[in-house]
Amino acid sequence: MADDQRPFPPGTYPIVVVGSGPGGLQLSYYLNRLRINHAVLSADDSPGGMFLKWPLFQRLLSWTKPYAPDGPGSRRFERVDWNSLLAEDPELQSLQAKHMDGTSYFPSRAEMEANLTDFADKAGISVRYGCRWESTARVDDGSEDRFVLTTSDGDYRCRIVVFAVGVAEPWNPNIPGVEHAHHYADVGPPEGYAGRRVFVIGKRNSGFELASGMLPWARTITLASPSPPKISVVTKSLVGVRARYVQPFEDSDIGGGCAIVNAAIEEIAPSGEGLRVTFKQTADGQIMHVTADDVINATGFVTPLRDLPALGVATFGQNKLPAQTDWWESATVPGIYFAGTITQAVPGLGKYGIPPNSAAVLGLRYNAGILARHIAETEFGHVPATKAVSSDDLAAMLLDVADQSPALWHQRGYLAHSVVASPDSGFNDLGVCPLTAFLDGGGEDGVALTMEADGSGAIYPVVYVRKRGSASEHQLPPVGLAEYVTAEHSRALKSALDVLST
Repeated sequence: MADDQRPFPPGTYPIVVVGSGPGGLQLSYYLNRLRINHAVLSADDSPGGMFLKWPLFQRLLSWTKPYAPDGPGSRRFERVDWNSLLAEDPELQSLQAKHMDGTSYFPSRAEMEANLTDFADKAGISVRYGCRWESTARVDDGSEDRFVLTTSDGDYRCRIVVFAVGVAEPWNPNIPGVEHAHHYADVGPPEGYAGRRVFVIGKRNSGFELASGMLPWARTITLASPSPPKISVVTKSLVGVRARYVQPFEDSDIGGGCAIVNAAIEEIAPSGEGLRVTFKQTADGQIMHVTADDVINATGFVTPLRDLPALGVATFGQNKLPAQTDWWESATVPGIYFAGTITQAVPGLGKYGIPPNSAAVLGLRYNAGILARHIAETEFGHVPATKAVSSDDLAAMLLDVADQSPALWHQRGYLAHSVVASPDSGFNDLGVCPLTAFLDGGGEDGVALTMEADGSGAIYPVVYVRKRGSASEHQLPPVGLAEYVTAEHSRALKSALDVLST
């Protein structure tokens, strides 16, 4: 497309969104719905973000069931569709199932890319593709603009900037000889490792994805890191090795050529037979050696923040995630927000050590809608949309939320449905927000309902009731079939809500 036909030429915009992956597309959709003028810039040539390249061996870890209760577009269908973006428009809902060939309920990378492209096209989301963000500076000229973004196409001034650039920059550990290894991001087709001895550093999803894909090809595979791997079905979260990648465990147990080692890597050095990997076993400190043809760092990625830390954006952890408020704004530089997988940096309450699903589409898509609404209200004066709820109907409404809400089910213990007391009578339904924002907000009397999972397999609603600035917590009974519109739950919830009427 000719330069003069591309959207969003360099200039001044109220908001600039950087990135065209799921986070950037979902945020732009909701900003459009709120009629908030903004520009979307992307270094890529098409929508999709990381799904233009990864996962390497083509199958996603998140599933979409094409046939599920109540059909596409329903709240129950959304519960089993982890990969479609959200929309109010029926023609934009549940798009992922329409791009799957039925061979697996885990979409292929190409099917996910087609889903995101279809969403962007049908939603009319404009993006200036091929425009690479290069640097950021503050504006200090007395105008409303706070930042200027220098890009490969020119400068963009804006009041608000939202970075939806993913956690996608390869990270290599500081190991002597690490230059002899290559990163997950540079791995070729699995058949290219036929007959080779492969040593993988890392035992999370990337490491086990490599091992699973190479099992039919590699002569031997060794996976090593200091800690034992965690299985996601045991931890009850997406953190851990997903069920799709458990085959290497069985292969290791039967001595089929795959070894899973708890050990710290000491050195990688060339030898006459290939690469000699020296490692120290976690259990007894014994030094061991393995000779490999290929050493691969499945050691993760960092956030590509470029010069933002120099601008004052605080970061933490190996992934260099930016420190953020409950509303995904930089904790140290007001006006800089984050969307997409970067929102995983906000842990929520973390009562049971189970993190939110913000690193995956099934979680970040809800964060994006909340963020768009928050920016519209706090930065541009939009009046929040509320729905009146009578005192008599409040308990029934909240139980229906517990029974049906996909946002609370996918972001358990992290997002909550909040209702506040009306100055006149009854209550105002504010919809979904971060639970910690409700608890820290003080203000009006009200109630927030979230879903919790404690790691034991139990899932149950928890109600936080705020009265005169003080919050009390009430756990409702868990149910095996996860259906909460019952007389028992109604009695328990009404009892918890009684304090609001006094």
